[in-house]
Amino acid sequence: MLEKLQEIEARYNEISDLLADSQILQNHNQYSLLAKEQAALEEFMGPCRKLKQVLAAIRENESLQEDPDPEIRALVREELARLQDEKDSIEDELKTMLLPKDPQDARDVILEIRAGTGGEEAGLFASDLFRMYSRYAETKQWGVEILSIHETGRGGIKEVIAGIKGHGAFSRLKYESGVHRVQRVPDTEASGRIHTSAVTVAVLPEAQEVELDIDPSDLRIDTYRASGAGGQHVNKTESAVRITHVPTGIVVSCQDEKSQHKNKSKAMRVLRSRILQKMQEDQDKEIATQRRSQVGSGDRSERIRTYNFPQGRVTDHRNNMTLHKLPQILEGDIDELIDGLAAHFHEEALRNTGS
Repeated sequence: MLEKLQEIEARYNEISDLLADSQILQNHNQYSLLAKEQAALEEFMGPCRKLKQVLAAIRENESLQEDPDPEIRALVREELARLQDEKDSIEDELKTMLLPKDPQDARDVILEIRAGTGGEEAGLFASDLFRMYSRYAETKQWGVEILSIHETGRGGIKEVIAGIKGHGAFSRLKYESGVHRVQRVPDTEASGRIHTSAVTVAVLPEAQEVELDIDPSDLRIDTYRASGAGGQHVNKTESAVRITHVPTGIVVSCQDEKSQHKNKSKAMRVLRSRILQKMQEDQDKEIATQRRSQVGSGDRSERIRTYNFPQGRVTDHRNNMTLHKLPQILEGDIDELIDGLAAHFHEEALRNTGS
């Protein structure tokens, strides 16, 4: 880490000298680029200077450890312990700053929720989860737009795809990808037996149009009549749209709007994000956001979190956090869960740096 900090300091000083050059001052583009780079490095300079001062103070005190005066030696030991704590604190801060930033964090989100194992009960819990995320988005003043929804006959959801727009949406919701397991007694269960069901959640960073050049000839677009639960026709025109991206085989359908044009626009938003996700998966098979590792098969045994209604608790199995506040969590109070996961994965990232 010290070598990396020396490189940063050397580059910072180099840029400072360049910005003082009269020729650079006259070149607006070059000056602007250098000024931005210097501003990005500026945050490291304060901790770097503090670390240098602490290291110098440690060396100075170490030279006094053999002083013949026992009182001085005792004071030196006390001061060295304090300086070591300060050194560790600054190094932890710098390690955090040196971690690579997730370039997706500033993006909006495509949220996909699907009922898995558990039949009607899974559909009802999928509806609960969508409500939970919608409430959470409200507290953050994010916008939520349903892009596609397939409901069940009893108020549940077979599948819902929604766009969530707002500052920090992906940086917070990215931890929600995976299988969510629910344990509760269904309303229809006369004997009071607890059922276990599963719902899959995928959180994708929304792709911008400029990032993907989709060849129209690669798309197969089908239109059909929209239908609701039980097969009843929502309208008599072919307003529903199904888009297939032939090279990848990705298929997206949308039927919620009466306008074929609006359905096509929504379907393209989802398709664009899924294609971008696939491109990222192909580039790096280790990416944690790839869909299959996120959501598995939807089986009950694959889970990241369990919602236990009889005990009123929620347990996240990635960091073993358990909270006994299930009603509040289902009302959108999930910051404590997300903060715990962010800290957990942050610590993992620090360990993986080998620092």
